[in-house]
Amino acid sequence: MRPLAMMKLLDHLEEWLISFLMGAATLIVFLAVLHRYASGVNLPALQDWLLSMDVSWAQELCIYMFVWMAKFGAAYGVRTGIHVGVDVMINRLRPETRKVYIVVGLLAGALFTGVVGTLGAQFVWALSQTTQVSPDLELPRWIVFLCVPLGSYLMCFRFLQVCAHFLKHGDLPKHDHSQVEGLDEPDTHAPGAQA
Repeated sequence: MRPLAMMKLLDHLEEWLISFLMGAATLIVFLAVLHRYASGVNLPALQDWLLSMDVSWAQELCIYMFVWMAKFGAAYGVRTGIHVGVDVMINRLRPETRKVYIVVGLLAGALFTGVVGTLGAQFVWALSQTTQVSPDLELPRWIVFLCVPLGSYLMCFRFLQVCAHFLKHGDLPKHDHSQVEGLDEPDTHAPGAQA
């Protein structure tokens, strides 16, 4: 597989994972809340059936899903230019000085996330040697914390990817908040719009 095709596959997997986790967690929370309120309905057969269901695991699962989503979402943010950054002072510098600060900042981000990933991997390895499980789902704890090294190493890779692109082309990924797909076309259905 060519490197460009592998990068596109990684990009799609990252986006798919974040979307899946967000959608599934939202659905699980909705169903758990619906279950909670429907269990209070005074219909004996329905109430007995709903109360026989154990959905105590839903909150724990959603917490884990949102943590995984946040770790991979941060990497996505670095790749697309939507990760939080304060560049007001950097943008006022001379171009040569600005370039140095941007490269140092990107490499510092890569170093930090690489260290966090390595410490997370050591922690996960130590947990994998134990029999600890999560309270409600009874998942092995190392699976729960696996998002730390995976997400951090992906974010480290994204910092290095952005840095390499910046050194080669001189620009950073920029997300234009004012540009929303479909808004640059005139709305012909609005009152007073010309067709």
